[in-house]
Amino acid sequence: MQNTQPSTFFWNQLVIPFDPGESIAAALLRSGVFRLGAAVGGLQGRYFCGIGNCQACLVCVDGGSPVEACLTPAQPGMRLTPALQAGSPPWGTS
Repeated sequence: MQNTQPSTFFWNQLVIPFDPGESIAAALLRSGVFRLGAAVGGLQGRYFCGIGNCQACLVCVDGGSPVEACLTPAQPGMRLTPALQAGSPPWGTS
């Protein structure tokens, strides 16, 4: 018997279902999550180019370094947070 329940990950304590092979960004969009972090330089963190070039969709996985949500496959149990929190400096600056 095949398991028909979708796999899930966590976005800021919110449970997000995803299909096998789906990117983090695609699963978040399908679940109605459009803002992926604080505005930096006047731009809101979000899904934009879909190819990792703009890096507007950076998220942290399990407290690690930022990854592009549009390129990173979703995995069961991941705990995701915005790469930039309100009031934090842009990534890579001191």
